Amino acid sequence: MTEQGCLAGGGEAGALLRRVDWSATPLGPVPGWPRALQTAVRIVLSSAFPMMLHWGPELVTFYNDAYAPSLGRKHPGHLGRPAREWWSEMWDQLTPIFDRVLSGETFHVENARYAPDRDGVPREAFFTHCHSPLWDDEGRIAGIFLVVTETTRQVVAERELTRANADLARQAEASRGSAARLEALVRASSEVLYSMSADWSAMRQLTHGGFPAGTVAANPDWMDDYIPADEQPRVRAAIAAAVRDRSFFSLEHRIRLANGDLGWALSRAVPLLGPDGAVTEWFGTTSDITRRRAAEELRQRLNESLEAQVAERTAELTLYRNIVQSTRFPICAYDTEQRVTAFNKAHAAEWLRVMGHPARVGEALPDALPPAQAAAQRAFAGRALAGKEFTVEGEFGDPDLAVPHWELDYAPIRNEEGAIIGAFHHARDVTPRLRTEADLAQAQEALRQSQKMEAVGQLTGGVAHDFNNLLTIIRSSVDFLRRSGLPEDRRQRYVEAVSDTVDRAAKLTGQLLAFARRQALKPETFEVGARLRAIGEMLDTVTGARVRVAIEGLDQPCFVKADVSQFETALVNMAVNARDAMDGEGQITLILAGSVPLPSIRGHAGSRRRFVAVSVVDTGSGIEPDQLSRIFEPFFTTKGVGRGTGLGLSQVFGFAKQSGGDVDVRSTVGEGTTFTLYLPEEQAVAADAKEDDRGLADFPGGTGQCVLVVDDNIEVGRFCTQILEDLGYRTAWAVNAEDALDKLGEDGAGFEVVFSDVVMPGMGGVALAEALRKRLPDLPVVLASGYSNVLAQEADHGFEVLHKPYSAEQVGRVLQKVIARSAAD
Repeated sequence: MTEQGCLAGGGEAGALLRRVDWSATPLGPVPGWPRALQTAVRIVLSSAFPMMLHWGPELVTFYNDAYAPSLGRKHPGHLGRPAREWWSEMWDQLTPIFDRVLSGETFHVENARYAPDRDGVPREAFFTHCHSPLWDDEGRIAGIFLVVTETTRQVVAERELTRANADLARQAEASRGSAARLEALVRASSEVLYSMSADWSAMRQLTHGGFPAGTVAANPDWMDDYIPADEQPRVRAAIAAAVRDRSFFSLEHRIRLANGDLGWALSRAVPLLGPDGAVTEWFGTTSDITRRRAAEELRQRLNESLEAQVAERTAELTLYRNIVQSTRFPICAYDTEQRVTAFNKAHAAEWLRVMGHPARVGEALPDALPPAQAAAQRAFAGRALAGKEFTVEGEFGDPDLAVPHWELDYAPIRNEEGAIIGAFHHARDVTPRLRTEADLAQAQEALRQSQKMEAVGQLTGGVAHDFNNLLTIIRSSVDFLRRSGLPEDRRQRYVEAVSDTVDRAAKLTGQLLAFARRQALKPETFEVGARLRAIGEMLDTVTGARVRVAIEGLDQPCFVKADVSQFETALVNMAVNARDAMDGEGQITLILAGSVPLPSIRGHAGSRRRFVAVSVVDTGSGIEPDQLSRIFEPFFTTKGVGRGTGLGLSQVFGFAKQSGGDVDVRSTVGEGTTFTLYLPEEQAVAADAKEDDRGLADFPGGTGQCVLVVDDNIEVGRFCTQILEDLGYRTAWAVNAEDALDKLGEDGAGFEVVFSDVVMPGMGGVALAEALRKRLPDLPVVLASGYSNVLAQEADHGFEVLHKPYSAEQVGRVLQKVIARSAAD
């Protein structure tokens, strides 16, 4: 057992006690002992005077090293065992004493005769001992404190001395022989022997023992030499009574020791009578009882201290009990075995409500719950008994009555030494709160669905309006191109109109996907300052001569990982929005800041991770407060008719969210607006080497290479194969991924590149590309898509992607690029 608390120190007896498995005894583990017991054990183990302690209903026994020699073979076998095991051979003698002390009396006896079995045979022995009751922390008598001195040799010596005195009185003529025997007896005795004149006026001799200074010459000043002045009146009074009655003299008194200190002595003397019956001399013994008296004084102080502590503890417990009982929350405490030790009125009421029977002290709390709930309670209490303080939620109660949802706060209970002696929890029934929260969440979800439908309706109308405008231009241009005899300059004008309109339509779908955070991004790590410089130069031409563009914060490099094209588009959209807000005149300031935290934006929690912040500040008219919450909605714009689609800031919002950041806006009407784009900051990396694309524009076509086209749309598949053949490639067409794998076989079947759509029934284009990467790692794959959730979520797949709508020149360039790269590898 680990040395701890009250069992620390104490020599051999302390070491033996620390090895006892107290958890297997009626007293239980040491940390759970009452404070009164722990204090008494400390006193016994720290004392140099023989002491013994019995505690509890079975009177479990403790003693110290000073007591051990008087036990003989009993030491140490019964240390920490019930008293009856110690003294079975004289239990009948001790039981009346123990009963008196346990009823509140103090028992003191001198030279009491017993017959202990210390060496295998009961032998006569004499003890002077004092038994006192010990009180526990609640003020109840729970033990016996014993201070004892074995006086066997002293009693035997006195018995022999009395016989010798009688012999001397009867055989005065044979005094020389008796003197020789007496001398032998004196030499055999460990007591201090002395003789006095008949009237005690002179000490004739003081020999043996050694605790007071001895003398062999008559000393008429013995009283002043040995007895302190304040003690002399009491000693003289006892001597006078003995001289008057010629009776036995016995007195405990203070005495000066040989080293000059004051101690305590027990002095006894008997009168020696002459032939005429007169006292001729007094002969006696003195015992050193200094340690015994110190122990008794210590016991007295201990009892007084224990009484004070019990009173103080009782006051504290009363205060705590009143506090605990006054709370409306159920509180329950339990010991290290999870047995209930206390609970308040609220716990009793709630337990009866949800369990149907009264709560009881002493019952194991987990066992009192339904089996399905016991394991959770046992685990929670175990964490608290391990020293944890925490809050959990759980459902506890009888399923046939009520099983509320509880919020439970657990904490350990420690004693003054810091050892855990139990734990407690207080509970709150949060069922009504959870029901309210669930109702609120349901209402909020219904509101969100309503808002979502409104947004979808607005989005659908806006998209239809813009695409109808674009389709009007394309259809009108195609109608004119079909006319015969159309002049070349007008034919070229309509062709360019169609091409420009297709670009505008592609930009519109890109902005929609950006807002939805579904565009397929190509993130790469780049230095933001360099992009700001380039964009700043471009903005000078976009914003006009009356708008000044300034850039700040470029002194420190800042790196982010994002799609460069979308990043630049977002900045341009914010700058154009700022230009329009200033009515074409004012200043736009681009401000770069690195290693900044993400603030809380629109009610969302921020982040202490490092972000790069790019702010676009204008000196325009500002935004009305009631419009700030709507500016990122698709197709919402404060500009006049024909001056914008309302998707520019939506693209900024979608790009920021999909890149792991956010965008914030601060505006004051009449002073200007600040848009701030936050992107996660990255470590600097070496710049990627740029591929050499020179010559691709001059040679967009193929030279007979074989291309496998994979597309489930018949019209697109036919049109794509026609384009590739016009560009100089040989083609084959597979209507799905499974058909493509069959055509390629195990060796590629002579195909030099695969050009596949992404979204197809069954296996998609990305899955096909992954399968070919494993089967034919040298066969390049180009993917084509207008939108794919897979591409948006897995932007690092590593394949070339051609975004729809694409031109014939774009197809030729990307195929030329991947074929050339494959040949180089």
